[in-house]
Amino acid sequence: MSTARISDRLTSRQPLVLGLFRMVLGLLFTSEGAATVFGVLDRTASPVGDWPFWYAGVIELTCGVLILLGVTTRSAAFVSSGIMAFAYFTEHQKDGLFPLQNGGLAPALFCWGFLLIVFFGPGALSLSGLVDRGETGVRPSARPKPEQRVGE
Repeated sequence: MSTARISDRLTSRQPLVLGLFRMVLGLLFTSEGAATVFGVLDRTASPVGDWPFWYAGVIELTCGVLILLGVTTRSAAFVSSGIMAFAYFTEHQKDGLFPLQNGGLAPALFCWGFLLIVFFGPGALSLSGLVDRGETGVRPSARPKPEQRVGE
């Protein structure tokens, strides 16, 4: 199989892989929020109204569910990316420059993963995609064009 054919096959699956990426990221973010707000998954709940942790947990829980389901995905991902950047720079950056030094690996990865979703959309398997059948998360101009042979 040629490199071009492999590339075309991988490119044709981008919406599905992007949708699965969105769902996994949303589920992980939802679990972070649920652990903070409700004290599940071997974590102690943050007291109601405790700044910024309880509020961040509510945003994580709400936006995580929206991203997981694929509803208002870009907006929820934008807010999620922002709150993770805020968490990194206010809570982790003071302990060192790099995420491995300061314990900020998860916020850094969440921030950049959500930013990716902001720009590329929800991908396949989203509830908004079921309502609007045309939404796949990949612009028509970004899809590979079939090769044309000379003389056709």
